[in-house]
Amino acid sequence: MKTVILCGGKGTRIRDVSSDVPKPMVDIDGLPIVHHIMNYYARFGLSDFVLCLGYKGEVIHDYFSRLAATATDKRLSLGVNEAVSRPTSQTEWNIALIDTGLDTMTGGRIRRISSHVSDETFTLTYGDGLSNIDLRKLIAHHQTCGKALTISGVRPPSRFGELTISGDTVIGFDEKPQAASGLISGGYFVCEPRIVDYLSDDDSLVFEREPIKSMVRDGQVAVYRHEDFWQCMDTYRDWEYLNDIARRGQAPWLS
Repeated sequence: MKTVILCGGKGTRIRDVSSDVPKPMVDIDGLPIVHHIMNYYARFGLSDFVLCLGYKGEVIHDYFSRLAATATDKRLSLGVNEAVSRPTSQTEWNIALIDTGLDTMTGGRIRRISSHVSDETFTLTYGDGLSNIDLRKLIAHHQTCGKALTISGVRPPSRFGELTISGDTVIGFDEKPQAASGLISGGYFVCEPRIVDYLSDDDSLVFEREPIKSMVRDGQVAVYRHEDFWQCMDTYRDWEYLNDIARRGQAPWLS
């Protein structure tokens, strides 16, 4: 099963962290966030990747080219703008780096790589979000529901610290608790190839708008509820938080 990662956005809200690399290449504790994401997927045997490149795509290309060149144990193979062979074991990574256009939106990027996922179920995520979601359970839930698309429903972290109190005394403080109510899309998707039927030949098409809304109208979207850790990296504060918990050995996606 291939894993498609959307890596083409400009990440304008996090430019104060680094303006010379695309958002998926921003470091979290010494590794680009997209590398963390790929490491996590590979732990579940999902090591056949299609990266949708756009803004500063050459930076991502150069990074993985260097990794492939120094992979002495042949654990990583690289294809550029072409399909790559399947991994022969769960320890190998295959990566297809696909230029999906500088200004192409998410729906257009998915349509442009559709030939690389062929007629098989595939997973889809963004290059800027970390979680400890159980991918095996997510995929199994998708297969049980039989829909075109399964969305991971998560509770976003609160912007404010949560107090646990006893009378007038604070007995606990959680800096970034998960919200108690309301699910949002966590960006860890499982897709059937027929989602391409909802993607028009339009590079300005945003996957999260009309395509998903059309699938919802057709009863073709399932949700997998994830009640544990999820964190996107949209702002400098998000970046600081992810680095902090990783350095303290408290990163749920690493445990």
